[in-house]
Amino acid sequence: MKRVRCPKCDHFIQFDETKYTDGQSLVFVCDNCQKQFGIRIGVSKLRVLQKEESKTNSLSEEQQAESVGTIVAVENVFGFRQEHPLHLGDNVIGRRNKGDEVDIPIETNDPSMDRRHCIINVKRGKGGGYVYTVRDNDSITGTFVMNEILGAKDRLRIEDGAVITLGATTLILHDVKE
Repeated sequence: MKRVRCPKCDHFIQFDETKYTDGQSLVFVCDNCQKQFGIRIGVSKLRVLQKEESKTNSLSEEQQAESVGTIVAVENVFGFRQEHPLHLGDNVIGRRNKGDEVDIPIETNDPSMDRRHCIINVKRGKGGGYVYTVRDNDSITGTFVMNEILGAKDRLRIEDGAVITLGATTLILHDVKE
């Protein structure tokens, strides 16, 4: 099964690509917004590049130089893995949506994840390295760290390998070793 995203509302539409041949054009109508759009079946240059990047499973050298850690997101429903770099200061994490400004947009269909769900703050520690703290951003379902829910005003220090749960999506913190 393949997923295509509606260009108007970002709603995913699934279809069985094995029923079609390379080069064939398909037209879809979005169930959510009724937008009609077309795609062409086949291997695009972009998809080949994305697969090569996912094989290496790491950030580019430029991103690694600027990054002070990474968040790996795994959507529990589909096992869709994403890797996002963190930066110094507040990193707002939420569900990807057109028009919303978040530092780490998680691509998910999970309705229990808010568009601005939680914030991970990164700052330099006194003894070198980085200090990571997480807080909930007044989300509806709450932010869980290692299966413990954060209170409304809680700020919890997290370490490498910390598991953060936002709705049905799991985030794993990977810090930078200096």
